[in-house]
Amino acid sequence: MAKLTRDEFISALKEMNLLEIKELVDAMKEEFGVDPSSVAVAAAPAASAEEAGPSVVSVNLVNAGAAKINVIKVIKEITGLGLKESKDIADNGGAIKEGISVDEANEIKAKLEEAGAEVEVK
Repeated sequence: MAKLTRDEFISALKEMNLLEIKELVDAMKEEFGVDPSSVAVAAAPAASAEEAGPSVVSVNLVNAGAAKINVIKVIKEITGLGLKESKDIADNGGAIKEGISVDEANEIKAKLEEAGAEVEVK
């Protein structure tokens, strides 16, 4: 098996969806016994808490918009909830995911906005 360069690896990650990336991270945890996300955080330069902002956020649905069916599908994919529970969130708004990293929250927000939803990250 040929060794991937850093750029090839990053290109491959860009083509993955959130679930595939999560599975990759889980496989890395299992294979190497290390959480890759904690290594990335530890390697980052230290910044004061005020400069960095919150490290853990929540994604909340404000409005499902006109394309509610697409939003329900995305909620179902992101949360792993059933169709009824996903529809309830789309109808009533509320938390999609809580206690997640800012990067993950931004990915989720982008997916939901692409589907037509109005989303806020707190």
